[in-house]
Amino acid sequence: MSKIWLSQQLSELMRSYQGACIVLAAAELDLIGQLTAPQTAAELATQMECNLRGLTGLLDALAALGLVIKEQGRYRPADGVAARLTAQGPDSLLAMAQHQAHCLRSWAQLAPVVKSGKPAGKDASIRGADADYAAFIEAMDNIARTTAPDLVAKLPDLRFTHLLDVGGASGTWTIAFLKKYPDARATLFDLPKVMPQAAKRLAEADVISRVRLVGGDFMADALPGGADLAWLSAIIHQMSREDGRRLFASVFAALVPGGRILIRDHVMDESRTRPAAGAMFAINMLVNTQTGGTFTFEEIAHDLHAAGFIVPEIVRRDDTMNCVIRAVKPE
Repeated sequence: MSKIWLSQQLSELMRSYQGACIVLAAAELDLIGQLTAPQTAAELATQMECNLRGLTGLLDALAALGLVIKEQGRYRPADGVAARLTAQGPDSLLAMAQHQAHCLRSWAQLAPVVKSGKPAGKDASIRGADADYAAFIEAMDNIARTTAPDLVAKLPDLRFTHLLDVGGASGTWTIAFLKKYPDARATLFDLPKVMPQAAKRLAEADVISRVRLVGGDFMADALPGGADLAWLSAIIHQMSREDGRRLFASVFAALVPGGRILIRDHVMDESRTRPAAGAMFAINMLVNTQTGGTFTFEEIAHDLHAAGFIVPEIVRRDDTMNCVIRAVKPE
């Protein structure tokens, strides 16, 4: 490894935040959504109530990145950008970009977090705390809307009748399971404030007649009973292993005998450096939660056994969060 190569690599890493900040600022301002026709910076600044110097700089930087086209002093989105960075775009990633902007504010505090062991302070965006939370829920759909059908299709035949989607957010995974298993029904359990988004998405997918929506806190409230399959997607990384065991015990109590639990999350090797995506995500949990992190299969299996489950196994391996672990409640 040459000194020049290493210096270049480090320099690129140190500057890599800059492009992210430009894209995420545009997302928080919904800039592309405002740019419905070619406009000058002055016209757009008036429309968006932005400082002219600030908005001009942002537009020029977006043009430099190839996301905006600047012609004769007017700006317009480059091909395909509006589809991804507007709320109504068919391939919208706007909510994910807005959520990543929220994460960026926490990541910027990584050094004091490491020093103190306390998560980063939470500052709302210019959109406000409620809008930030709504973007988080929508961002989870941004991730899952293409992943979920493919992942569910590749899982072993589940043959369930009643799914319990724990922390099911806007219903993306419930939809994927019910589309694959048309004779099944589901209960989606999440915080009450999530239910309007879930109801809307489930209705759009034409499965809401097969879904019971139950509001509650899965760390404080008993889970609805009667399911023979429980789905925990991107849940356990938010909590400590102790809290994870409590949640597993709650799921165990809710399942019928012979019921199964499926856990989708990062699964680390013994070194905790691989997969790399899991190691990076552990930092996301460090800056954003009191006790969250990523875990090895042995740790997750141990905690499932502690809750009463048997035969834990990895039924899908992946270098991302799309690993799936299955365990069974004894008959």
